Amino acid sequence: MSPVVAYQLATGLSVLVGAVLVKTVMDKPMAGPMTRCPSCNGTGRVNCMCSRWSDGDVGCRSCAGSGRSACSSCGGSGTGRPLPVQVSVRPPSNPRPY
Repeated sequence: MSPVVAYQLATGLSVLVGAVLVKTVMDKPMAGPMTRCPSCNGTGRVNCMCSRWSDGDVGCRSCAGSGRSACSSCGGSGTGRPLPVQVSVRPPSNPRPY
């Protein structure tokens, strides 16, 4: 094997190993464990509206003919999203003296 081919092979393998490492890091959730979406059961896809009321023909723009569209609850990620909640606390209007 010539040195040029060995160099190209080593470079290609290092790129593949780097891509696998980046993918494993990106697949892990950063903000702790996320639960599965209850609407799609973690798949990220739900039955499209065109397949629910169709007479056998399936396909529309939102599902591109597959009969399954992205879940609206999780945005297609398959994991539950935390809902932002604003909690307001008011001081008592007439504080009682002790």
